[in-house]
Amino acid sequence: METKSRIADVSINGRPKKRSTGIVGLNLLLEGGFPEGSIIMVYGTPLAGVDLAAMQFWKVEGEEGTYLMNDGDVETGMVDADELHPEMYLPQMIGGRIVVDSFSTIVIKYGIDTALKFLRLARDEMRKRKANMMFIVYSNVHTPVEMTRIMRAADLVVELKTDVHQSEIERTLAVHKIRDAAAPQRLLPFIITEHGIEASTTSRVV
Repeated sequence: METKSRIADVSINGRPKKRSTGIVGLNLLLEGGFPEGSIIMVYGTPLAGVDLAAMQFWKVEGEEGTYLMNDGDVETGMVDADELHPEMYLPQMIGGRIVVDSFSTIVIKYGIDTALKFLRLARDEMRKRKANMMFIVYSNVHTPVEMTRIMRAADLVVELKTDVHQSEIERTLAVHKIRDAAAPQRLLPFIITEHGIEASTTSRVV
């Protein structure tokens, strides 16, 4: 089976394999994609495209995954997690591409401590299985202390931002954290099309 589009080969220096993000420009920014075994926090407003980023990650062809939906419409192939306690999420997670949409709902329904306990268990499971889990967090919903604790628990932190300048909307993506590695010091411009997020393959310095 051809897998080059979704998992990069191990480099000579022994760094972990990478799993495609589903967004070409972001793959280039991260030199191949997300390190396998990591959990990824993607945050922004509901209009910033965070759900599109999650869908594109989940839908990369050739690899099985699980999309746990707890605060939106459940589409074909997704798991309806609205009534599931976070402790019941792990047995549902099948494949290498896991999405939790959204982590914000878990925090609101069950509290930050229960939500972070779930993240710790999920991180251990992803590392053991060499899978990846992406979880969505909404901006302006949580307290600064909660956001700090969530970011500390994540292996990677990705922000999708939307700025309005007069009559134009500018959308940019920033990778703020990569555990055990330097985060790119660049913003990645992107647009939202009928096919989802299309990010520039040439990023600019902040």
